[in-house]
Amino acid sequence: MKTLKKSKNSQKKNKNGIVKEYFTDGKLSAVVTYKNGKRNGYCKHYFRNGKLRAAGKFVDGKFTGPWKWYREGGGLLQVGSFKENKQEGLWKRYYDNGKLIDVGRFKNGKKTGLWKTFKPDGSIKTEKKY
Repeated sequence: MKTLKKSKNSQKKNKNGIVKEYFTDGKLSAVVTYKNGKRNGYCKHYFRNGKLRAAGKFVDGKFTGPWKWYREGGGLLQVGSFKENKQEGLWKRYYDNGKLIDVGRFKNGKKTGLWKTFKPDGSIKTEKKY
């Protein structure tokens, strides 16, 4: 569900500074830094239960650098980086037991090189070259 309620300074046409976004029930949904109306800086998104959903950085409104996503119960879901809003470098996704689902690299938003997928017990399921 998208947030409808935002802090007072988020109503400006060209947002600047830290903006707290809220779910309609008043619980914190996100803390985002804006510059000239664009997301610019570190950003955190939350589940309704208050646990961290995702954290990373924006530059001029684009995903940039390392990001982490979490499960609603608190475990790590995936990690990866962006360059100019496109996936870049090493990415990993995890089962809820903490073991890897898959691992591989992106270049300019496309899978590249060897990608490995794993079974929930950690054994290799598949390997594919891109």
